[in-house]
Amino acid sequence: MRAVVQRVTSASVVVDGRTVGAVDEPGLLVLVGVTHTDSPAEARKLAAKLWGLRILHGEKSCSDVGAPLLVVSQFTLYGDARKGRRPTWQAAAPGPVAEPLVDAVVAELRALGAHVETGSFGADMKVSLVNDGPITLVVDV
Repeated sequence: MRAVVQRVTSASVVVDGRTVGAVDEPGLLVLVGVTHTDSPAEARKLAAKLWGLRILHGEKSCSDVGAPLLVVSQFTLYGDARKGRRPTWQAAAPGPVAEPLVDAVVAELRALGAHVETGSFGADMKVSLVNDGPITLVVDV
């Protein structure tokens, strides 16, 4: 699994003009991509990494301060643009494989005590954020 993690002061996801997920306080926006070989074990590892990642102010983690996370599925994280001008998506897992694993990341985070908001899998989402820092990391597990 791959995640792009951004420290934010706020973030939201809108689908068809309706806000489906939002964090209105400092926390993390997490874009999550799934590849073919991922399993629930990777989902657990990613959730633990996100919950304990010390990138908030004062080198704190979400677990330290109870900061919220907005988790959004993002198959394009496994896009390959090394050849030509059109990326390929072959490394991205198909929806029936990816959706349960993104849901597993969310469930694992909630089991750890996190307040988690989400996007809407497979929807045309409009993601807005105020990047704080800016701090942006790519996390692979």
